[in-house]
Amino acid sequence: MKKHLLLTAGIAAMLVLSACGNAAKTSEPAAQAASHYPVTIENFTKAEGGTTWEKKEQVFDKAPERIMANTRPAAELLLHLGLGDKIAGVGANFGAPDPAVESEYKKLNILSDEYVGKEVTLGTNPDLVYGRGGLFDNADWGGGTVDTLNGMGIKTYVLESSVTGGTYDSIYKDIEHLGEIFNVQDKAESFIQELKGKQEGIASKLAGIQAEKTFAYLHMSDPKEVSVYAAQQETFFNDAFKMVKLDNVFKNETGEVSVEMLIQADPDVLIIPDWSTTGGTTQDKLKEALYANPKLSSMKAIKNKQIYAVDYNYMFGYGYNTIDGMENLAKEMYPDLFK
Repeated sequence: MKKHLLLTAGIAAMLVLSACGNAAKTSEPAAQAASHYPVTIENFTKAEGGTTWEKKEQVFDKAPERIMANTRPAAELLLHLGLGDKIAGVGANFGAPDPAVESEYKKLNILSDEYVGKEVTLGTNPDLVYGRGGLFDNADWGGGTVDTLNGMGIKTYVLESSVTGGTYDSIYKDIEHLGEIFNVQDKAESFIQELKGKQEGIASKLAGIQAEKTFAYLHMSDPKEVSVYAAQQETFFNDAFKMVKLDNVFKNETGEVSVEMLIQADPDVLIIPDWSTTGGTTQDKLKEALYANPKLSSMKAIKNKQIYAVDYNYMFGYGYNTIDGMENLAKEMYPDLFK
C-alpha cells in the first residue's frame, strides 16, 4: 500500500513538472515578443501636396495586426515575410505578378485595380498603412498623409525606396525595418540574401561590359504620341537601370523634355512601359509606331532596334521585384551572356 502511494505521488509530481515545462515553452515565444517591443523606426512624413520628405519616428508597442498595403508590390513583400494573414487590404492591383507568391496574393482583399483614397483605406480598419510614399496624401488617389493617419492612431511605414534619394539598396533597409516591426528578422534576412544573390548574378553576367549605354524613358500609351519623362528626381528608377549599365541621359534635366531634345540627345536605348499586365497598348504596337516614326528615324536607338519594354511596376513600384525587371531587361539586351 505504501509502495502504491509513493508511486502515485511520484507520477503526480512528474505530471505537474511536465505541465509547468509545457507552460514555460508555450509562454516563451510570447515572452520573447514582449521583450522585443517597443520598436522605434525612423521613417518619413511630408506635408499634404508637398514633395519634401522629412524624418519622422514611428514607435511600435507591438506588431501591427491589420495592414493596408497601398500597392501590389508592397503586399507581395509582406507575403515573402510570412505576413499574409495580417494584410487587411491592397490597393493599386496592377503590374507583373511575382510567381513565388502569386497564389497567396490571389487570396488577399484586393480593393481596387487603381490607387485608393483615404475613405477606402480607412474602411479596412488598419493599424498600419504601408507602401509607396507618393500615395500618402489626402487626395482621392491617396490613403491620407502620414500626419493625418498618425493623428487617428494609425501607424505608417513609407518605403524608403520610394522617397527622393532612395535606391535599390533602400529595399534592403525597408526589409530590415519590416523584420523589426513584425519581429520576423530571420525571414527578413533570408529574403535580403536571396535578393542580393540575384543582384550579384546580374553584375557577374555583365562584368565584361565596360561602358554604360545612355537611355531615355518614353512614358507613352498612345502610339501616336511620343512623351519623354526626364525622371530627374526618380533616384530609385535611375539607380535600378545602373544594374544593367544604362544611364538616364535626362537625369539632370529639370524641365520638360521635348521630342526635339530627345533627338538631339540621341540616346543608345529607348525604354517604354510594358502595359500588358493592365490590358493597355501592347509593347509591340508602341515599338512598331516608334520605329516607323519618320521624325525619329535618325536616332541610334531606332536604327539599331534598341527599344525595350519594362513593366511599369518594375520601374515605379519601388519594390524588391524591380530586380526581376532588370534581370529580364539584361537578358533581352545581352542574350548571349545569359545562355
